[in-house]
Amino acid sequence: MELISPIDAVFLLAESREHPMHVGSLQLFETPEDAGPDYARVIHEKLLADTEFHPTFRKQPANWLGTPQLAWTQAEDIELAYHLRRSALPSPGRFDQLLELASELHSALLDRHRPLWEIHLVEGLSDGRFAIYSKMHHALIDGVAAQRLLQRTLTDDPAANEMRVPWNLPRARRAPEPSGSLFGGIARNLLSAANSAPAALRAARAALLQQQLTMPFDAPRSMFNVPIGGARRCAVRSWPLERVKQVKKATGTTVNDVVLAMSAGALREYLIEQHALPDKPLIAMVPISLRADDDTAETSGVKVGAILCNLGTDIADPIERLRVVSESMRRSKEVYNSLSPIQTMALSGLMLSPLALTFLPGMLSLANPPFNIVISNVPGPKDPQYWNGARLDASYPMSIPFDGQAVNITLTTNGDNLDFGLVGCRRSVPRLRSLLDHLENSLSDLEQAAV
Repeated sequence: MELISPIDAVFLLAESREHPMHVGSLQLFETPEDAGPDYARVIHEKLLADTEFHPTFRKQPANWLGTPQLAWTQAEDIELAYHLRRSALPSPGRFDQLLELASELHSALLDRHRPLWEIHLVEGLSDGRFAIYSKMHHALIDGVAAQRLLQRTLTDDPAANEMRVPWNLPRARRAPEPSGSLFGGIARNLLSAANSAPAALRAARAALLQQQLTMPFDAPRSMFNVPIGGARRCAVRSWPLERVKQVKKATGTTVNDVVLAMSAGALREYLIEQHALPDKPLIAMVPISLRADDDTAETSGVKVGAILCNLGTDIADPIERLRVVSESMRRSKEVYNSLSPIQTMALSGLMLSPLALTFLPGMLSLANPPFNIVISNVPGPKDPQYWNGARLDASYPMSIPFDGQAVNITLTTNGDNLDFGLVGCRRSVPRLRSLLDHLENSLSDLEQAAV
């Protein structure tokens, strides 16, 4: 039996029907040219034949000293046919039917009496492609580690026919540990930093006085910052990375700046459509890597920051909005880059710590939200990827809305594309998929104004 860390236990203890705490992914594959009509069935049978499991994929919550959710136990017998399921869309097999299925699967809680993961192989799309929806509990893995885990099942060799499965991957030299969480990791960093109070105070002082950073609770109330229900709606779309890069080059900003401004423009138009645009700008929490491009060391300390970014949603001009976003991100990065690892831990924890208050009953009505939305850009593969000869067309991340954070935007790089996954509370965020059209319009506005 293995004790669950206090931070990771929060994701188990806070989970309820209204708050599923798993991260997911929807991958779309184009079958190889020589694939027969039974391709999906053969793939499914091959997958079922691999019954070796990494210890993480055997973990399930157990009681410790009579208290539940405080320890992990290793499941001895795993019913792989339960965790790995094959299904087909009804005719005509439209893409919106696939999204509806993914939304239902992403809404359902994982079974606490089994290891906390599921994989669904879905066929029946009218264009001949097949999909894989997977999910894993956030107490075991975060979105970044989940994407990296899925990437390790892929190859850039279209002729490779080795069947790699996430639950039994060979050990890699730089294999990520599929455990913990982004929020949990930063929170653990904060606990470590608490042993150095002067460092934490200096970090906060640098943020507040020197750079006047956006801080928690500066965000306005919005229709996204409300209690949520358990039903989810997912919306996905891909955009050519080159379009974003052209705006970046023309404006002297970064890819992430353009993505944030693109999202900001979409949120602005969506809220105007809903007659719910606040007078003050929305604030996004943006997880970022602080590791330099030439820094490949695995043990050189914590280099992840949690930035609160002014999205400029009160500004109609797309270029001015991009300037505000870029300046907000630049100031925050300058502060982080000037800090020691302990100070980085402290400041990241300071930015995220108010999120824990949303788990407490009644807290949402007592103060402004710490931020309005989480927008996360997860690095992905730069070259085309394949799995058992099938080409990966898209890999859409699906994250977690929280109470008071009714919608989440996560994206990842996939070759020449940016794959966006939007997840929202079905009750609180009407017409979520219209945000996709607003994202396209927002990017087009940036292109017209800048390129």
